[in-house]
Amino acid sequence: MPEQTAPPDARPTSGVDPRVTDVVLAIAMALVVAVVIAADADAARHAGPGAYLFAAGFGALVLLRRRLPRTMVVVTVLTVFVYYTFRFAPIGMALPAVAALYSAAEVRRTGWAVGGGVVLVAVATYYRVTGTDAEEYLTPYDLVTNIALVAAAIALGVAVRLSREARVHEARAAEQRLQAERLRIARDLHDVVGHNLSVIALHSGVAAEAVGRDDDAARGALEHVREATSGTLHELRSTVRVLRGPVGGAAPDGTGGAVRPPDGTHPTGLAGVAALAEPARAAGLAVDVRLDVPDGALDGTIDAAAYRIVQEALTNVLRHASATRVTVAARVTDGRLALRVADDGRGAGALVPGSGIAGMRERAALLGGVLTTTDEPGGGFAVRADLPARLEGGAP
Repeated sequence: MPEQTAPPDARPTSGVDPRVTDVVLAIAMALVVAVVIAADADAARHAGPGAYLFAAGFGALVLLRRRLPRTMVVVTVLTVFVYYTFRFAPIGMALPAVAALYSAAEVRRTGWAVGGGVVLVAVATYYRVTGTDAEEYLTPYDLVTNIALVAAAIALGVAVRLSREARVHEARAAEQRLQAERLRIARDLHDVVGHNLSVIALHSGVAAEAVGRDDDAARGALEHVREATSGTLHELRSTVRVLRGPVGGAAPDGTGGAVRPPDGTHPTGLAGVAALAEPARAAGLAVDVRLDVPDGALDGTIDAAAYRIVQEALTNVLRHASATRVTVAARVTDGRLALRVADDGRGAGALVPGSGIAGMRERAALLGGVLTTTDEPGGGFAVRADLPARLEGGAP
């Protein structure tokens, strides 16, 4: 099977050109072997141009470390054996191979690195134990040195690879967290701005009809338009500050990136549903709010999600339902929050793509709950959410 290059996530992620690194390592490998050859006590007899050519060859093999790591290991081991057949100056069995063993381990070819190291140590041990030349006799120091060099090269390669993969994993996790935060901001902004724009459209119509006939009603409707417009602009400004702020940090306004409710207060939760209902009531929609949720019964995350679901459901009623009445009910039973928003309007057929149903379902699913939508038997449309009252391990 053709040799494959190292996996992408096993390759260096620094700004240094890998080719420069490889050239530096190749030169270093050649120089180290050449210095060991020159340092031999009997260099005049053992060393020569051939020995130094082998030193250069060991360095050149390093250039294969990324594209052909297994080939590098095999050729390096064989070259070590060939070197000693010429009876050149001793350079150790493991020293010329440390770059090959390190490089193979660094690019997930650890098995080849271990195999190459074992072959080198085993062959060296066999010939030096069975040989008759006193110069080649194996001492415990030589054996330990070879084993230590092989183990250190492989261990260093594995450590570098694991460190690099950990950095890659952390970078990917940070990117996922950033993406999740962007989606959360987008959902919250959609809910808030969509609701406020629905209120603006509704009260603009009321004001247009009341002008010249009931100026007080027109002024009241325009006041609702002003408040909703102010809330929308506040949300847009807050979101821009969050997006311009440091990744993973708090928003400049100290909210930690949370989108605020229409009146600019914090936090959002089912306690804010009454404020959501007021603009709808002012436009003539009868809103019945029935909340049976004791204080402290919900984690903050669940409470905020329930508020957003009610907000989006009321927005759909204002935009699409042509309803006269809507009921918002919430109850906590056996550790679960049951949420229901039902109207007497035209039913699911009035909804259009982009009505926010998918976003509500996603919000519920992320918290371990479920959201369903149905037409009511007597007419109208209902959104039901079943959420855990508390998240495992407490609220984030």
